[in-house]
Amino acid sequence: MIARRALLGAALASPALAQAGFPNRPVKLIVSYSAGGVADTCCRILQQKVGEHLGQPLIIENRTGASGAVGGAAVAQAAPDGYTLLVEGATSITAPMVNKTWPVDYTTLVPVGQITAAPYVLGVRRDFPAEDLRGFLAEARRRPGQVTFGTPGIAHIAHLMGELMQHLGGVRMEHVPYRGGADAARDLMGGRIDAVFISESSLQPALANGSGRAMGVTGPARRPNLPGVPAIGEVLPGYLLDTWMVIFAPAGTPPAVVARLNAALRHATSDTGVRARLDQTGNDAVVGSPAEAAALLARDRATLGPLIRQAGLLASG
Repeated sequence: MIARRALLGAALASPALAQAGFPNRPVKLIVSYSAGGVADTCCRILQQKVGEHLGQPLIIENRTGASGAVGGAAVAQAAPDGYTLLVEGATSITAPMVNKTWPVDYTTLVPVGQITAAPYVLGVRRDFPAEDLRGFLAEARRRPGQVTFGTPGIAHIAHLMGELMQHLGGVRMEHVPYRGGADAARDLMGGRIDAVFISESSLQPALANGSGRAMGVTGPARRPNLPGVPAIGEVLPGYLLDTWMVIFAPAGTPPAVVARLNAALRHATSDTGVRARLDQTGNDAVVGSPAEAAALLARDRATLGPLIRQAGLLASG
């Protein structure tokens, strides 16, 4: 009887024991995008410090395809034990909204923590007839539907940044989608479009050669590299929409495991060297909890849904 009770007790305790011993082998982080891209680069910057805190290697695996759906599906179907993770950005919110057959339900995944945030920049061509953000909005109101803004693509977060400006600013502009921010920047420098919503790094060549000017940033505050450029929210109250990266785990991952993983992320994003290297990519390191990551996701789902509907991109059926 005593031996039976001991075996029963051990069986009941085994999940807790497994969690307490987590991790006892390498942890895999799936990046749904190509090696060398911004998501891959940022994760590799964090890789060593995360592994250092976990006491096990963090293995990064690029599993590309279907605009991130291949990697997302792999994590959604993985065992909920904390050994398979996903990094994703705003695509995890926008893609299912614009494509009713999207194969991944990201709302079922568990947010482990946000690792980066990065505002985009509203830039204008050199000779655009406005000196500041208020002037830009005034010009857009004066010529409804005629001011053009380029972004990295339809339903990209940058496209929705433009939609949010139109909604809050009471203006109507013409969206011009490109295959990437660099392509939009080239047309801005050539004077073929009026404005862009693109990353700071993509806009930098235009700023450096004087063919473009920065009017505002989409995040909550001014950027260290652009101290004279206001946050758009300073002129349009309520405006806030930036890009970000969040680490996710499969649904059902134990809270103790999520907490352990989050502690490793916080260790990495708190490191001075890591923060400096992320800053060079145009990303700010974020030190936050799973609850704060969940709040970010809820905020952007609430913001992006109406914007996608307003732009006529909401999936039907």
